[in-house]
Amino acid sequence: MRIAISVSDRERAKGRESKYLQALLAAGARPEEIRLLTHEEGAHVRAEDYDGILFAGGEDVDPALYGEVMRYDNVTVNRRRDDFEFRLLDRAWVHGVPILGICRGSQMINVKFGGTLYQDLPQDSPAALNHRQTGSRSDLTHRITLTEPQSWLARAVQGSCPVNSLHHQAIRRLGRGLKVTAHSEDGLVEAIEAAGDYPFLLAVQWHPEELTHRPEQLRIFELFLARCREAARLRGAASGQELGVGRQGGEGA
Repeated sequence: MRIAISVSDRERAKGRESKYLQALLAAGARPEEIRLLTHEEGAHVRAEDYDGILFAGGEDVDPALYGEVMRYDNVTVNRRRDDFEFRLLDRAWVHGVPILGICRGSQMINVKFGGTLYQDLPQDSPAALNHRQTGSRSDLTHRITLTEPQSWLARAVQGSCPVNSLHHQAIRRLGRGLKVTAHSEDGLVEAIEAAGDYPFLLAVQWHPEELTHRPEQLRIFELFLARCREAARLRGAASGQELGVGRQGGEGA
């Protein structure tokens, strides 16, 4: 099994100390099964070579990608990362690779599917809660409520649960082919999934990798990991069948 985590340069520098990597290890993955990637890998990375891809947090998505100009000084973008992750998501979708998005990852997925974002919640939606907490990243600051009982998230969270909140942007208009599976107390989108038949796509606005001491947050990574293992099993079986066909052909030649 091979899992890619697409991260910022800063997160890549943490190596084994990356919280995203540590969360997957806590869920049962082995270190050799995980690779941290950045946009520097570029065209050398093929989504179909992996059994799962986690799109992590980091910089803001370039507003130009959802048809807007940058309106605020606190919007910081990395267009090379946007382009890299758009290509990676494209290929992952085509090949049915399990996908998990966290914070920026959720926003990026929504934009790739044609959705839009609040560029800065305090200025675009003043009535919203304060979603950029101070203090510890593992503090719990508001609750999320499920909107789809038959969802991947519902397998981890029972109805409602407290989460952390570390973002100033969020989903505004939902992308095509996606559905909302959780929202916060102020109505903000907190989780999205594929609306149609897809092996696994779950993206959340909070940071569960900071909360793996809580069983429901660890289950998010366990669910993702289980689907990655299933994808690896199916890929191995398909490769075995191809090799079998090849051997039979060779023997009959």
